[in-house]
Amino acid sequence: IVRDLLAEREARTIWDFGANTGRFSRIAAEVTGADVVAIEMDLSAVELNWRECVESPDTAVLPLLVDLSNPSPSQGWAHAERDSLEARGPADVGLALAVIHHLAIGNNVPLPAVTDWFARLARTLIIEWIPKEDPMVQRLLATREDVFEDYTTEAFEAAAEQDFVIRSRHPVEGSLRTVYVLEAR
Repeated sequence: IVRDLLAEREARTIWDFGANTGRFSRIAAEVTGADVVAIEMDLSAVELNWRECVESPDTAVLPLLVDLSNPSPSQGWAHAERDSLEARGPADVGLALAVIHHLAIGNNVPLPAVTDWFARLARTLIIEWIPKEDPMVQRLLATREDVFEDYTTEAFEAAAEQDFVIRSRHPVEGSLRTVYVLEAR
């Protein structure tokens, strides 16, 4: 699904939020020819991605260690030497695959705040919605009280529609997940 959706897009820059080891980052670079920033907070995953990029120097993927729930602010003298992530954007396309549950449930960020932030980071967002019934969400909830009454597909879509136009929905076969294509308003 993601490969096909990327092939339909013209992009010079793609930011892959929660890139893990960069599999989809490399697919994005290959399919679109865009420069891809692979943003991930797991140091081991970033290291594996970096090693893959070094072994394939023709790739246009830049692995970065960034905690999306606490991204680096603008830094340097007068906060003017290195821009924050948001100030460097927006990217033409953002990928947010298997990341929303980490922000909303793992880090207690309300869905409207997540979609608002993504709208400032990417003109088009390809995002994978992971419902509460999904095994990965259940794993997050296994060690904490479920206080996330608003973590529903309807609430996600309502939040997304505040900042984006929902262009399409693509159910992921064999799962409860759905990939959405969103265009920033």
